[in-house]
Amino acid sequence: MATWFKRKVIRPVRNRILYIMVYSIFKMGPLMSRRILLAWHKWACKYIYLMCKKTAAIMNDNFTRVFGPERYKDQYKQLGLRVFQNLTLTFTDYALWGFKRNWKFFSKYFTVKGEEHLRRAYNRGKGVLCLVTHTPGWEFSAFMPPQLGYKSAGVSSAIKNPALNKFMIMLRETRGMRNITRHRCYEQLVELLRNGECLIIMTDQDSMHIRGEFVDFMGSSAYTPIGCSRLAAETGAAVVPMCTLRNADNTYTFLIQPEIPPIYDSEGRYDIIANTQAQNDAMSHIIYNNPDQWVWFHERWKTTPESLANYLEQKRKAEELQKKSQSN
Repeated sequence: MATWFKRKVIRPVRNRILYIMVYSIFKMGPLMSRRILLAWHKWACKYIYLMCKKTAAIMNDNFTRVFGPERYKDQYKQLGLRVFQNLTLTFTDYALWGFKRNWKFFSKYFTVKGEEHLRRAYNRGKGVLCLVTHTPGWEFSAFMPPQLGYKSAGVSSAIKNPALNKFMIMLRETRGMRNITRHRCYEQLVELLRNGECLIIMTDQDSMHIRGEFVDFMGSSAYTPIGCSRLAAETGAAVVPMCTLRNADNTYTFLIQPEIPPIYDSEGRYDIIANTQAQNDAMSHIIYNNPDQWVWFHERWKTTPESLANYLEQKRKAEELQKKSQSN
């Protein structure tokens, strides 16, 4: 009874309240001063961060894993605060500009560096895999290519809150990025790349629900999605790393890096593992150079070979039970 009540009553009500709160922020935000809002939120972050002990602990563990116990020794707390502030201030801008649609507006706040790399890859007509790093402005990164005139689509996981998911898709698509939900969409992604379009894709997050391999990420083995490499192998699309960086003066830089050269094995086949490693290296380079501009509170190294094996075994058993129940 409790489970039914939670599923049919509590969860829908909670989702609706959350949606109304987020929508209200996006609608009411533009009525307020950006300068005042950013200053207020930056100040508030200092105290909110102190209360987010679990988040701070995850970041500290990740800092220690990547940089070691000596580097930044007494600076991890300040680094974590800057990460928290960059994310908060970027979300503030995303809400303030939620209903802005054209490049004329965004060009006031965004500087584009390296567009020649994207243009060169796009003009070959084989499609471009826009490999976006999860800097605080990842949602800006997702619609920057279409704002610059490149036909683009993005693949993303659905948000569990249906109304909020629909709202976020609307924000992306009204800025030119066609949204594709990550569920049995591979053939659709292949088709759009073969049509010469850009595909926004992010692979620097942990998820055992997505097909992947264990390769190095900033010095430790990390389960990494191989979808980007598979798509590049099948279509010949270029892989071009990019990200949005927040600047100290509250502007942004959309940074596009050179195409990652494809790697082939001794028999001339596209090497999935080696290319996935090269993609991780490109994203790691961005993070190393901008350590306060990545989502360090994400448990990037959570999946292990053991936990993955256990998950796959449980999944196999569940599928067998489902087949048996359907046959009875």
